[in-house]
Amino acid sequence: MKIICIGRNYAEHAKELNNDVPTEPVIFIKPRTALLFPEKPLYYPEFTDDLQYECELVYKICKNGKYIKEKFAHKYYNAVTVGIDFTARDLQQKLKSKGLPWELAKAFDGSAAVGEFMPVSADMDLDNINFSLNRNGETVQRGNSHDMIFTIDQIIEYVSMYFTLNIGDLIFTGTPAGVGPVNVYDELEGYIGDQKLLFVDIQ
Repeated sequence: MKIICIGRNYAEHAKELNNDVPTEPVIFIKPRTALLFPEKPLYYPEFTDDLQYECELVYKICKNGKYIKEKFAHKYYNAVTVGIDFTARDLQQKLKSKGLPWELAKAFDGSAAVGEFMPVSADMDLDNINFSLNRNGETVQRGNSHDMIFTIDQIIEYVSMYFTLNIGDLIFTGTPAGVGPVNVYDELEGYIGDQKLLFVDIQ
C-alpha cells in the first residue's frame, strides 16, 4: 500500500504559499508508516516548531491498474473520506530553499491522517463535495472538489503513467486555502458535508 499525494491542487492554496499554479499534477508519496489510523493521536514531532494541517479529500483505490485513461478512472476507486496531510512547514521551507525533496517534512510517521471511508455511489456528485476541518471546535478550512485544478479521474490517469495503482492505495487530492498550525492538545475534526469522518488529537 502506498499513499500518493497531490500538491498545489487548489489555486488559492498555491497562492497562499507563494507557489506557481501548476499545469500538471505535483506528486509526492508517503510510506505506509505515515498512515495515522482513525481515532489515533498524533504526537507532535520533535524536529519541527511549525506543524501544520492540510485538510483534503482522500480516495481509496479498489482495482489494480496501469496507464488508466481518464474516462475509465472511476472504475478504480470506490470510497472517499477526508484526511489531513500534516506538514512540518519550517522543515519544508528549509528543504525547498536548498532544492531538496520534501519527504522529511511530509512523509514522517503519522503524517497522513485518514477518516472513516464512505462508499462512492453512482449518484454522488464528485465535482461538488463539500469538506471542512475544525480545530478545537472552530472551522479553519473549507473546500469543495469543484475547485480542484485536477479532478480525481485526471489525477489517476496522470499518476498511473508512472506508478501501478494497487488495491488499497490512497490518493490525497490536495488542500484548499486556509492551512495553519497545530499545537499540543489541539483536537481536529474532519467533515464531508455535515458528516464527521475524522478525529485527531495532538499530543
